[in-house]
Amino acid sequence: MSGSKKKRITKADRLKQLQEEEEKRQKEEEEARVKYEKEEMERLDIQRTEKEKLRKLEAKDLERRNEELEELYLLEACFPEAEKLKRDSRLLSQWKHYIQCDGSPDPSISQEINTFISLWKEETNETFEAVTTKSKLVLNLIEKLKLILLETPSYDLQEKNIIQYQGSILELQELLHLKFNIATEILLRQASTLADLDSGNMEKVIRDENVTLYVWANLKKNPRYRSIRFSETQIGFEIPRILATSDIALRLLHTHYDHVTPLGPVPTAPQEHTSTVTYFGKDEVKSVEAAVSKDLQEEYNEQENESNAVHEEETKVDEQGGIEGQTSSVQEEPEATKYELEMKLLSETVSAAQLLLLENAPEKPYFSEENEVDLCQFTALGGVHHLDILELPPQCKPRKGWMIVEILKEGLQKYTYPPETAEDFETENAFPPIEVMLEVHENVIFFENPVVARWDAEGKHWKTDGISNVSYKSEDRLITFSLETLGPVTLIQDAHVNMPYQSWELRPLDVNKVLLTVTTVFTEIQIQIKENLCMLASIKLNDKKHSSILEEKWMTPVSFIIALKEAGLNIFPTGHSHFYVVINYKLPLVEVKAYRQMALLSSAFAFGWSKWNTVCDSKKVVFQVREHLPKEEPIQNPNWTLLMFSGDRAQSLKINEYSDAFSEALKEETEFHSTLYHMVKDFASKEAMKKVRCSNCQFVDSVCHMLLSTRLLSYS
Repeated sequence: MSGSKKKRITKADRLKQLQEEEEKRQKEEEEARVKYEKEEMERLDIQRTEKEKLRKLEAKDLERRNEELEELYLLEACFPEAEKLKRDSRLLSQWKHYIQCDGSPDPSISQEINTFISLWKEETNETFEAVTTKSKLVLNLIEKLKLILLETPSYDLQEKNIIQYQGSILELQELLHLKFNIATEILLRQASTLADLDSGNMEKVIRDENVTLYVWANLKKNPRYRSIRFSETQIGFEIPRILATSDIALRLLHTHYDHVTPLGPVPTAPQEHTSTVTYFGKDEVKSVEAAVSKDLQEEYNEQENESNAVHEEETKVDEQGGIEGQTSSVQEEPEATKYELEMKLLSETVSAAQLLLLENAPEKPYFSEENEVDLCQFTALGGVHHLDILELPPQCKPRKGWMIVEILKEGLQKYTYPPETAEDFETENAFPPIEVMLEVHENVIFFENPVVARWDAEGKHWKTDGISNVSYKSEDRLITFSLETLGPVTLIQDAHVNMPYQSWELRPLDVNKVLLTVTTVFTEIQIQIKENLCMLASIKLNDKKHSSILEEKWMTPVSFIIALKEAGLNIFPTGHSHFYVVINYKLPLVEVKAYRQMALLSSAFAFGWSKWNTVCDSKKVVFQVREHLPKEEPIQNPNWTLLMFSGDRAQSLKINEYSDAFSEALKEETEFHSTLYHMVKDFASKEAMKKVRCSNCQFVDSVCHMLLSTRLLSYS
């Protein structure tokens, strides 16, 4: 029994056990402390080494900073050079127009455009077909004036010129619409002779590339004929009984352009900056020229005196040649200095203008009226549908081989519906809304259901009230709605429906030719850029290719941007866009420097979107880059380098696009540089850098303009 009993642990044994445990614990703690201290020392040592390494790299970067910036300055001379070529091109186009002598006016010369307007006003009894033919020239003149305002840099535009051009645009727009009204009246006078045999009413459709006219004249006044459909279309009206029995005509004039929306403000350079560039530039050029001329003349005089003293005879023989040589150098050197100074001033002005493109508006637009359309948030697409109820003018009557017609002095009159006074009508629903069916223009893309807006003539803006029962059939591109009163209507879409972008890539295609791909929630847009031209390469909607009238058409960057916006493919933020889109704000100066240098390198390097750009602060941008020579075969999984740029310093990052967390740690065996150009140069081939240095200045400028216009680093 006693053997089976457990042995009791004595007090001494318990103390001994506790003591051993304590010693073991202390030993473990000591080992842990020693290990921690060793690791901490190693960490501090590594940190010290890294800091020293970074300090040396920063010192090295600082040491060569001036040299790198000077080289970049020489490379960026392509921007003022491109601007100078654009100026020359504008002057050349004026000269070409002058020597063409084709009878069309130069819209930039007020005397010529005023004469054209006066002469056209005097022309009477023009048919609708004649007006549509003339409208091609008028629309061309309006487009030219708008392009002058948009393409001419703000520092080259004077206030008086802006007022003159905008005034000419408005006059041409008003006169064109007046001519269409007069032509409609002439057409309606002949309604009885053009009547349909079946219905007894007149129906006419006139199609043109810029305008489509649908007109219906109610000659029979049949109260049961209330559903109007224009032949071979789904376009038409559902009219109430009171209109079906009235002496009226219905007109739908679809202008594929928008001459109703007020002209937007023209961006102008600050007055101080403009005057400084203009006047200071001239004075400085003169003073430098005078100073250089004086110094060279004194030097020449000294040399001449010395030569006279030593060899009088020889001087007589060589004097003429010497004077000619010295005089030419006196003239050439000031000319060279003057040119350098001019280019320097132009370079500063171009940089300031580029920075102005990225300036965000400080305040959101305020609208006093309810239901007023915010044209900073929405954009009108597909032109304007002018819907009118017109009083039927007196009809032509045949008399003894003659056609007699009463011409009303007041011209074409609108029929007021509903009438201003409705005392004779007892029921409230005597004047129900008019149902309208329209076809959406085939060249316009709506990513969401279009919103119908009507023109408020008093307030001079678009509004969304007074419109009901809107339905849209996207397959048939048919929109139906009811209007309380007819007038101009348009279809609007959120201007920022494709912002922010999901990703982007800029890739070389050939010598001085690149492909810019912008991917949004709804679409993928590919843009080709070469020299001073841009082209829509392809559009994908829901991963399927979509054909567009703009494809394969080369245009200047400004014209191209306008065309894309009018087609509903707006990927060009404005100064107010940040109020309507959640953006990844970056300092404008950092953005401008990045876009300029990306454009410089775009001949031989591909750039791409990085998710880490949203993580770093507003003073830095992060994107992917890799060498890509146009002759190379496409790589399935290309090896991208991740670059971070602050405007003053560029570095390769240790992380890649698939890392778990963001870190600004420098990639091993790389250095800091003051420019993107020199950062990329570290890992680039000689062939790639040769292509970069041989890039066409207009091409670089066009790529930069497109990058500034899309603002990829802030809006993706």
